[in-house]
Amino acid sequence: MKEFFTDLFGLSQRGFINVLDILLVAYLNYRILKLIRGTRAWRIVVGVFVFLAVLWLSDYFQFGTLHWILEKATILAPVAIVILFLPELRQAVEGFGKLGLWTEKLIVFRGAPEEGTLGEIATAVGAMAEQRIGALIVIERGAQLANIADTGVPVHAKVSAELIGAIFYHGNPLHDGAIVIRGDEVLAAACRLPMSDSRKIDTHYHMRHRAGVGMSEQSDAIVIIVSEERGDIMVAQNGELQPLESEVELREFMSKQIRNVGRSRLRWTRKQRDLAGSESAEVADQ
Repeated sequence: MKEFFTDLFGLSQRGFINVLDILLVAYLNYRILKLIRGTRAWRIVVGVFVFLAVLWLSDYFQFGTLHWILEKATILAPVAIVILFLPELRQAVEGFGKLGLWTEKLIVFRGAPEEGTLGEIATAVGAMAEQRIGALIVIERGAQLANIADTGVPVHAKVSAELIGAIFYHGNPLHDGAIVIRGDEVLAAACRLPMSDSRKIDTHYHMRHRAGVGMSEQSDAIVIIVSEERGDIMVAQNGELQPLESEVELREFMSKQIRNVGRSRLRWTRKQRDLAGSESAEVADQ
């Protein structure tokens, strides 16, 4: 045993490679477990282990016919696993493609909404939350969402708080669904989003929240959800829900995640705008 650990962790190049290999495998296992935890894939994993246990028991107790059937079924196992885990595999591959490292934080996505547009979105969301009007807003980032926009009604109008409020007004036939925003434009309304089957979503959240999480699981988009029942503001990103307290907090979140603008710069911008407004008021009084 001592020789084994000496060979494994010896102060040699090979020992360093062994340690790195173990850490990479451990991290890979951690990511896989984190990916499937709380989803239907977790139940599939349990089912696979049960199948393997029955296969071993059938061989141990000499159940020849049962063991033969199960053994032949294992031939199709690779294909079956790919089919059963297709959504999770796609999410994992997309996760590698996103490169969720420090590089993502340094990139301002091409065609990202301007600060004024984010302000209009935040204003509309704040007003709808106060009036308890349900809303689902998808903000496109790196990956284009043409396939989602195609499920709705084309709008192609400049983003404004009045337009967003009008779309989600209960009397509007376009209010049932999501709007997709690309840059400074409302691309489409009444869009259908993929539902998430994650068990991590609390039971008091309903279809609108599951749709928002599902969209964030399958893309790098930011999804804003306004609860019709409670007037809460939630943001879905990378399959996770995050509550926000106000439209100010929402604007800061969007600026940081979409345009990579920190809070200090936002405060400076608001201060400059307020200063300019006070100076204009003084000139008007004179």
